[in-house]
Amino acid sequence: MNNLSLIIRPELPTDNEAVERLHERAFGPGRFARTASRLREGAPHLPEVSFTALVGTLIVGSVRLTPVIAGDLPALMLGPLTVDPYFENRGIGAALMEKSMQTAKSLGHKLVLLVGDEPYYRRFGFKVVQPGKLVLPGPVNPARFLAAELEPGIMEQVHGQVRPGA
Repeated sequence: MNNLSLIIRPELPTDNEAVERLHERAFGPGRFARTASRLREGAPHLPEVSFTALVGTLIVGSVRLTPVIAGDLPALMLGPLTVDPYFENRGIGAALMEKSMQTAKSLGHKLVLLVGDEPYYRRFGFKVVQPGKLVLPGPVNPARFLAAELEPGIMEQVHGQVRPGA
């Protein structure tokens, strides 16, 4: 972590404005047009599995998980995972991922989906979703549509449209 005094804690309602500014710096205004962003618009993220990373009082990273329905199965959509550009490559994203995935599993969630780079997310258990198995509500590069089973074998039971959850 390069001697950062990093604190990972649950995202608080008072963090929302700072987290949104972080997303804007990291992803720009085009972030809302992405398929994953449109899916997340349908339901608020879950505070119990969404975390922020702080250095002192400065929010330098965030991960959010949002409920979705994958076919007929409740699942989570991960993202965005964001790290302030000035704090990249220090393990902050990995620390946020590990905390969110462990917490989701401990709370009984079975499946996490995301759109992202498989080489990065592979270490957290993500694999490319078999084409046609699940369908997102917009265009996505099939090589970037990933899933992590928190319950082994759950992907065998899942097929169909991914839509916002409750």
